[in-house]
Amino acid sequence: MDMKMLIAERVASAAREAFEGCALTGEDVCAMLEIPPEKKLGDYALPCFRLSKTLRKPPQAIAQALCERLSCEELERAEVVGGYLNLFLARGGFAGKLIEAVLADPGRWGASDAGRGKTVCIDYSSINIAKRFHIGHLSTTVIGNSLKRIYDFCGYKTVGINHLGDWGTQFGKMICAYKKWGDRESVERGGVQAMVDLYVRFHKEAESDPALEDEGRAWFKRIEEGDPEAMEIFSWFKDVTLKDTQRVYDLLGVTFDSYAGESFYNDKMQPIVSELREKGLLVESQGAQVVMLDDYGMPPAIVLRKDGATLYITRDLAAAQYRHDTYHFDRCLYVVAYQQNLHFRQLFKVLELMGRDWHKDMEHVSFGMVSYEGRSLSTREGYVVYLEDLLQKAIDKAREIIEEKSPNLPNKDEVARQVGVGAVVYFDLHNDRNKDIDFRWERALNFDGETGPYVQYTHARCCSVLRKAQGLPAAAPDYAALADDEANEVVLLLSRFPETVARAREQSEPSLITRQVTALAQAYNKYYFEHRIMEEGDPAGTAARLALTRATRDVIRTGLYLIGVEAPERM
Repeated sequence: MDMKMLIAERVASAAREAFEGCALTGEDVCAMLEIPPEKKLGDYALPCFRLSKTLRKPPQAIAQALCERLSCEELERAEVVGGYLNLFLARGGFAGKLIEAVLADPGRWGASDAGRGKTVCIDYSSINIAKRFHIGHLSTTVIGNSLKRIYDFCGYKTVGINHLGDWGTQFGKMICAYKKWGDRESVERGGVQAMVDLYVRFHKEAESDPALEDEGRAWFKRIEEGDPEAMEIFSWFKDVTLKDTQRVYDLLGVTFDSYAGESFYNDKMQPIVSELREKGLLVESQGAQVVMLDDYGMPPAIVLRKDGATLYITRDLAAAQYRHDTYHFDRCLYVVAYQQNLHFRQLFKVLELMGRDWHKDMEHVSFGMVSYEGRSLSTREGYVVYLEDLLQKAIDKAREIIEEKSPNLPNKDEVARQVGVGAVVYFDLHNDRNKDIDFRWERALNFDGETGPYVQYTHARCCSVLRKAQGLPAAAPDYAALADDEANEVVLLLSRFPETVARAREQSEPSLITRQVTALAQAYNKYYFEHRIMEEGDPAGTAARLALTRATRDVIRTGLYLIGVEAPERM
């Protein structure tokens, strides 16, 4: 049930009745309906200014004509204010229809079949082999995971891709360091950190022994040539890294369908390079092979360096072709920081110049940078916050708060994990993704305001109310009991959730769902404090209020799931 569309259909019908030759449809009106800035102006408003030109009437006259002809059970009344038609929903009847629709299929309110028969590839996280998973990878990981869940929810077939950073001379240096100073047991025991330590030692030793650099390059050449020993060590490094990072992915509830990284495309680049050359797109510039893009306001896309080495864009061109040929995607998203805006503009333009009409189905989902407690992260300066450490610290802090506030809570460790991890994910996904984020503990783990713990606590509160109601005599709900302002605000937010999910998908913006679910939690808490849910002597009203609580619980849980946050039942 889409109440907004239902109202739009009623308005469109009134318009066709009022104005001869009017062909306005429900979809047309739905796109024009707005949510007024103040509650006294109604639940929806139709600005009639855009209709003035086609209907050849003043906006106020159009609004007045529509107002006179609008009469339906869904509307309590309509009012004309200037050129606006303000619409007030019939609260009791609206609440009943909405709540029953939400509860008819628990957990699926807002789901759709918009993506039936369609496939979307989502490239996210993209960790580097032999490097620890740090906070700089948080946004790409949680945004990508959320988009995957949103697209799944909307009926798409999704392909989650972890495009591993597993190519370059650094891996030759890693093998060289391992062969000289490492052993299998210490790397297995120490994991990625042991490999990082070997890499650091390599660079330190190379300062006094420059010949090490040549040895490192020689080992990478052996990787490029498929040498069995080099490939065995290289593959093992990848396995150790993925084993380490899997702990973080498990904490975050993040999954992938493909781990095809840069090395996977090593034998798939030549056909792309050959085609660029055959089509006259590849030209020499200062010894490098480039695609000139000055006609499009961009610097040249360097495909091959002077020494013939490939670059990121060479591998990304091969990857794009492979994904299209393998998955036949309808959409292909790249969840990568905004510093790579130029790279993706170049990538998509080169594909267009190659004649790939599917370039238009590709999107760079950019995001801002993450700082920590007011300080920018810098690997060179040695200021790095590792993601596993951050999540564990969040869990520990949540556990301390639980011990203080709810010492008798069962499953304290499990709830601490849900709250701690949820606080980190929520903090990242609350603001517009292109805004820079400064992660601060006092904000992330606050149980008041716009935070993950606050929304999770509201879900737990709903669960508590419903547990207390068990055993009450059954009664048919009287939804007239939900005609007050506080209940109406909750109902309206529930009704708008499907539209929010659709916009979040269309705009690749999970924060829309985060903010909607936060607003719902705030509205329900206000309702909870203003009204008794279970009122003795009012079984029908109690049943309606419990139904509203159940619908709120379900939609909060759904919203949290879509952003990758768990919903504890007790806190």
